[in-house]
Amino acid sequence: MSLKGFHIIFIILAVLCAFGFYAWTQMEHDAAASMGVTGLGQGSGVVGILLFLYGVWFVVRKSRSIIV
Repeated sequence: MSLKGFHIIFIILAVLCAFGFYAWTQMEHDAAASMGVTGLGQGSGVVGILLFLYGVWFVVRKSRSIIV
């Protein structure tokens, strides 16, 4: 697997983890509130959006210029 392919897979996994944590804090609000991680969940949602946008930018712009 090339470094470019690994980077794309890593970004996809990071987006899934960020959105998964956000979804958990929204679905299990009582448990998340008792642990004090509701703010982290909302931050994780924002980070997930930013990672998604970065992934799209990487595939559209940078992926063509990287030859591995």
